[in-house]
Amino acid sequence: MGTDADLKCRKNLRMVPKLVSVSNGQKPCFMTATTTQRPFLGPPNHLPPATAAQQASIAQAVAEVAATADLHPGVTIVHNLVTEGIEYMSRRGLELLQISLPALQALGADYYHRFFNPVDARDYMPRLYELVTLDDPTCVVSFFQQVRTTENPEYTWYFSTTRVLLRDAEQGPLLLITTASPIDPLHHVTHKVSRLLEENNFLRQHAPRFASLTRREREVLRLLALGHTAPQIGTELFLATQTVETHRRNLRQKLRAESLFELGQYARAFDLI
Repeated sequence: MGTDADLKCRKNLRMVPKLVSVSNGQKPCFMTATTTQRPFLGPPNHLPPATAAQQASIAQAVAEVAATADLHPGVTIVHNLVTEGIEYMSRRGLELLQISLPALQALGADYYHRFFNPVDARDYMPRLYELVTLDDPTCVVSFFQQVRTTENPEYTWYFSTTRVLLRDAEQGPLLLITTASPIDPLHHVTHKVSRLLEENNFLRQHAPRFASLTRREREVLRLLALGHTAPQIGTELFLATQTVETHRRNLRQKLRAESLFELGQYARAFDLI
């Protein structure tokens, strides 16, 4: 059982990807994937330029964050939802990207495309967009992401947490704040995250094909993935061996799978084994 705030956060952030957790600071919740896609954090329609009052509020909020950001572990980033870019990044982050703050701000939404892996970004970006539409200040989105820095041209895993930092007088979101910490590449969790993300991407891309299978075809698929032969499957499911062979041909055709390994990918991704 969660608190009222936690339950509200769960209800509002309806369908969260497997590797994205949503929390109100007390109890995280993990939910299923969504197909919604957003290229960056801004709302569907571009916002008008910030008013003088909004600019003053943004400047004050950023100054408060910047006063201690370099003392914190990880990298602190403030996202400006009006410009759809970065308003502030702590010194460690700027050093990793080898870029100045003005140059980073000038990138606008291109920041997200330039430094982040678009494959896993398709999972967490919709959740970040969903976050800004909520009126619950306690909601936090946490997620794994791959970042490409100048210091390391290959993608590096980070664990990040994000919440709304500032709203305007009408409660419209102006700023998000994120804390991102690198994951030790030698740590076992890095390999697990990579494997889970690959599985999650496979699930999202191939869900329509899997949905076309009949109940019996799924039963045969599960047993094939477990290494059973056609006669063994026939015995367990009370089917003729020839019928099992027909199901196997239909599975390969429907799933466009050329090998037993590919069939096994479907069985694992869709929790048949």
